[in-house]
Amino acid sequence: MKWPAELLLIRHAESAFNDLKLRKQADPEYQEFLRLFAGDRSTPEIKSLAQTLYDRYSLGCSDRNMPITLHGEEQARLTGRALRDSGLQPPDVIFVSPFARTIKTLRLLQEECPALRGVKEYEEERIRERDHGLGILYNDWRIYHVFHPDQALLQQLVGIYDYRFLNGENIPDVRQRNLSWITTLTREFSGKRVMAITHHLTILATRANLERLGPEGFMHLDEHEAPVNCGVTRYIGRPELGHDGRLEMNEYNRQHYPSRLTPIPVA
Repeated sequence: MKWPAELLLIRHAESAFNDLKLRKQADPEYQEFLRLFAGDRSTPEIKSLAQTLYDRYSLGCSDRNMPITLHGEEQARLTGRALRDSGLQPPDVIFVSPFARTIKTLRLLQEECPALRGVKEYEEERIRERDHGLGILYNDWRIYHVFHPDQALLQQLVGIYDYRFLNGENIPDVRQRNLSWITTLTREFSGKRVMAITHHLTILATRANLERLGPEGFMHLDEHEAPVNCGVTRYIGRPELGHDGRLEMNEYNRQHYPSRLTPIPVA
């Protein structure tokens, strides 16, 4: 069989950016910004509010260096314990995105799940987060579009699937490097148990590439079946299908921790 015996994908734990999004949603001024954004985006009022929110919610770090939160640490530990208690067989190899939040998530999983310790690891650029280019400075695509209306027009013209932030990537770019990684798995890790600690879009790209989904199918997944933090997705190889075989989804986006119940304070 050309495929791995198992492919286990885990999204990173809650990051500072994930937490920032929750804080913004709880901010009345951000809700007012969303109301104005639905109308005329060129007024002094929305530009002033966009500047206020930009200043208030600046993270001051690159996407590569984005840390996880204390809540994220709890998510990772509970997920690690669940993997331990499930009798997880040690993977033959672990791929991890070279971003701070994925590496930290892996270390916490390893602390709680002994089967993940001492396994060969590779930091893999092809499973990193999408590069948002200039958009990362704003931490919000709507605020970015208020300051760069030509980019808003471009996204409207080409669609979310094909749109690239300045100096960034679009979804097909991510799918192409993901497909290259999948090719490596079939070439070098046939019959092996493979784990990857990665990101939202990489997990969707893997699923879309394996299922040969087009733009509409991909966007449907993103809107209705988006991976949660520390969500576990498992594919199992089917050797009985012969040399070609294939990976079959065994579970998708399984969450091993309770949802956040405490209110998010406004910054």
